[in-house]
Amino acid sequence: MSKVVLDASALLSLLNAEPGADLVQESLSIAVISAVNVSEVVSRLYLLGMPENEVREALSVLALEVIPFDGQHAFQAGFLSLQTRSQGLSLGDRACLALAAITQAGVLTADRVWQDLDIGVDVKLIR
Repeated sequence: MSKVVLDASALLSLLNAEPGADLVQESLSIAVISAVNVSEVVSRLYLLGMPENEVREALSVLALEVIPFDGQHAFQAGFLSLQTRSQGLSLGDRACLALAAITQAGVLTADRVWQDLDIGVDVKLIR
């Protein structure tokens, strides 16, 4: 079975029990996530007041495979900037999409603007 890359928005929907969380939950056994996107999730939870130990626990329970943001990943994300500039994608967004491109996996996201991207990555909206 092929892998699926989680965007920060997808992981946050699961952790916050938002619409689309069920689809993310069903995909956890085949899911990977970029270290950049984990950082985004940690930042969001911590800024909302979740204590550090609870943030760590919430993420460790999921046992997600976290993929380091290495040189290949960095170049791929950088090269996506021209194609995604008009949609205003962030580095985190491009890190997620770059990981999907490198691993030839699909992406789960709540970010609707991604459905209009034509970059050779299968984007599935969770809601």
